[in-house]
Amino acid sequence: QVQLVESGGGLVQAGGSLRLSCAVSGRTFGSYSMGWFRQAPGKEREFVAAIRWSGVGKYYVDSVKGRFTISIDNAKNAVVLQMNSLKPEDTAVYYCAVDRRITSAVGTSIRGYDCWGQGTQVTVSS
Repeated sequence: QVQLVESGGGLVQAGGSLRLSCAVSGRTFGSYSMGWFRQAPGKEREFVAAIRWSGVGKYYVDSVKGRFTISIDNAKNAVVLQMNSLKPEDTAVYYCAVDRRITSAVGTSIRGYDCWGQGTQVTVSS
């Protein structure tokens, strides 16, 4: 089983930056997709970005392309989401998750992710 613990959320002004980290423990394989999702109040949880645990195959939702960067920190066994040029609409609880299926492409569907962290709050003020 894989355990995930997010950190790095907080309050930031529009245009600012935050760096989210997801500490990963347990058995992992390079083929696993590691994803970041977010859920705003009153809205469904949505995909933000994903990467293979091996570090390849990055994918982003259109609304964060050019502003967010997902990466693997091998030294810390973590998945990192660097968020720049933040907007008020980025306000949400951000979750880290893992998709353990064997797929030809990095997972972007929430249905494939079966292990989740507890979430970290990101609030962007205007």
